[in-house]
Amino acid sequence: MILTEQTVVPLAVLPIQAMKDHLRLGSGFADDGMQDGLIAAHLRASMAMIEGRTGKALLARRFLLRLSRWREDRGAQSLPMAPVLSLASVTLRDAAGTPTVVNPGSYSLEPDMSRPRLRGVGCHLPPIPEDGAAEILFDAGFGPAWSDVPADLAQAVLLLAAEFYEVRHSGGAGAAALPLTVQALIERWRTVRVLGGGSA
Repeated sequence: MILTEQTVVPLAVLPIQAMKDHLRLGSGFADDGMQDGLIAAHLRASMAMIEGRTGKALLARRFLLRLSRWREDRGAQSLPMAPVLSLASVTLRDAAGTPTVVNPGSYSLEPDMSRPRLRGVGCHLPPIPEDGAAEILFDAGFGPAWSDVPADLAQAVLLLAAEFYEVRHSGGAGAAALPLTVQALIERWRTVRVLGGGSA
């Protein structure tokens, strides 16, 4: 299974000003924007870490999931990011890489905040060609704007990005795992895996 981002969060959507306010940058002196690039980098790193821990896409963007086999009973396939907003396409590729776009009427999205699924209409998803692959293109995220992100996850991003900012000159020395406050904020969003990863 290979998951890749097809689009990125635009710079204009990142909560740079909120992060500056959180860090109290600009207090007592003019804000010349010199720190904006650094803040944006820390925000992106923080988002990536929190998304990795929770399996939630914070801001809407497009993903491509590539599989060599269906991981369930061929009736459904779990998607690794939530919440899924829409399915763009499902494509099968044979061993030579030749694509065949699957009829959208033969599958549907089963929405779920923890484990959304691509589900075959009727009985099964179409078989993946031998030595081939299935490619699922989908959009996931809470929404396109920072205000769409749940408050606890948004706060976790700011706290973690602030941690990155504060230790940026330490070279990682003494860096701990995820701070306890951040862990507490994201805990309810984490997906509990009870099937040994077999259907993940």
